Amino acid sequence: MSAPILSVRDLTVKAHFDHETRLLLDAVSLDLVKGEILGLVGESGSGKSLFCRSLVRLLPSSRLRIESGSVHLEGRDLVAVSDAEMLKVRGSKIGMIFQNPTSHLDPVMRIGDQISEGIRYHQGLDARATRAAAVEILSQVGFPDPIQQYHSYPHEFSGGMRQRAMIAVALSCNPKILIADEPTTALDVTIQAQILSLLMELRDKRGLSIILITHDLGIVAQTCDRIAVMRGGKLLEQGPKREILSRPRDPYTIRLIHSHPSMLEEIAAPARSAAFVAPTKPILEIDDLHVRFPVGGSFFRGSVAKSVSAVSGISLQIMPGETVGIVGESGSGKSTLARAVLGLTPLSSGHISFEGVDLALQRDVGLAKLRRGAAMVFQDPFNALNPRMTIGQTIGEVLAVQGKVAKRDIPARIGELLDLVGLGREFIDRKPRSMSGGQCQRAGIARALAVDPKLIIADECVAALDVTIQAQIIDLFRELAARMNLTLLFIAHDLAIVRNLCERTIVMYRGEVVEDGPSEQVFSQPKHPYTAALIAAIPDIDPNKSLFGAPAAKTVGVTPSSKRMP
Repeated sequence: MSAPILSVRDLTVKAHFDHETRLLLDAVSLDLVKGEILGLVGESGSGKSLFCRSLVRLLPSSRLRIESGSVHLEGRDLVAVSDAEMLKVRGSKIGMIFQNPTSHLDPVMRIGDQISEGIRYHQGLDARATRAAAVEILSQVGFPDPIQQYHSYPHEFSGGMRQRAMIAVALSCNPKILIADEPTTALDVTIQAQILSLLMELRDKRGLSIILITHDLGIVAQTCDRIAVMRGGKLLEQGPKREILSRPRDPYTIRLIHSHPSMLEEIAAPARSAAFVAPTKPILEIDDLHVRFPVGGSFFRGSVAKSVSAVSGISLQIMPGETVGIVGESGSGKSTLARAVLGLTPLSSGHISFEGVDLALQRDVGLAKLRRGAAMVFQDPFNALNPRMTIGQTIGEVLAVQGKVAKRDIPARIGELLDLVGLGREFIDRKPRSMSGGQCQRAGIARALAVDPKLIIADECVAALDVTIQAQIIDLFRELAARMNLTLLFIAHDLAIVRNLCERTIVMYRGEVVEDGPSEQVFSQPKHPYTAALIAAIPDIDPNKSLFGAPAAKTVGVTPSSKRMP
């Protein structure tokens, strides 16, 4: 292996509270060579993001301090340099791409100006040269019209394009090391493949060294050269990706690998009790549904407002106990369909019937029935939970309103629900701000289960969860479907999860259903070209397979093993 560009030795970080000191990073040591992509994997709270923030001394709280260790970059120990010197290192030497570009891009500042800011500060170019450099970077990261889009604001772009803009901002400082913190978690599978291919292309063109933080081992297998596994602030093992994936040493790494959806090749159908009889009536029936939203038009000019069709003529029948996956890219109409089913979005035309009650003809009766028999798990756990209420209060409020559990039994039921979703009883008194994204998502699932529903609509509910927790949630939903005859509509962009959880898969494209059938048939013999493109973009845990038709990531500084994954 060539000499490292970054060398970390025994990095230790502690949190100092009034009455205790907590160890967060425990003597972590690793190297990063030039042109290498290092995959940093582990569950939420394992210390991945904290480790990378420690490299540039951007700890999230003043109570956190680097106690010991060193971070050597080009002969300098970044732990020992002054704050003024660190300002020059951040951006120009080490750049960062964050998980949520919406939170890290200035909403009132044009994309081009945000990129130009870093160029002016670190390179000292004049206005014309700065603008030319910013346009060139926009072109490099895949903006189709960089000159025009230089003047656009973040809200004018899709999630994938905002992530490209975030990458462009990081590249504007011309760094040697790029830290990508879960850069594809919220993206569709095809957009995810494009972003990962872009990072690999930038590595090849610029000679970048990249630390890729992720919980998806499929992404690591397709893009990274080496893997480092963290848990509880410790580095458990590291090495070439083929060695780690084929011959893991630590039991935790073995569990991570076997929890990946692509490893679960044969999934048993949910068991039904002997007394179960196949139902003859659907629990949910959708007939020629249209949902349109007004766009454009002007009150002062007297022009007629136009409309865009988010859902266009969908007809479906969902039987009790079915587990149905709904897949498609952003803008395909998945979430709009889900909100329409729950009465949260008005129907333009068509009918939705829940347990025989038509929402269009009997709206009040239908909504009352839905609120007692259906629940939704939302995509963004932080916005879905009340920040002022504890998790116990949030779940208890639902139980009290539903009235299905006696008041004296509510505390015990709260504990049972937290156990079901893998949260400890200590989370009863916790608030969302003190929890990770994965923990908040599990609390949202517990709140949905508090309704004691017949139908659950899960909108990207595992997008932010670690692979081991994803496996637990899949098992939980499968168990609930078998035990309670629960009907599940599972909206996701992770097709591997849908393939393993759902008996039936519905593929949506531009507001229409383009494919609908048993999951095994849809994934093995897709009939529509769009379905085939989605399936081809699924990251596989086998590093010898290609990503979306692109060649597998080259290996830097190590000799690739010829042994394929089992």
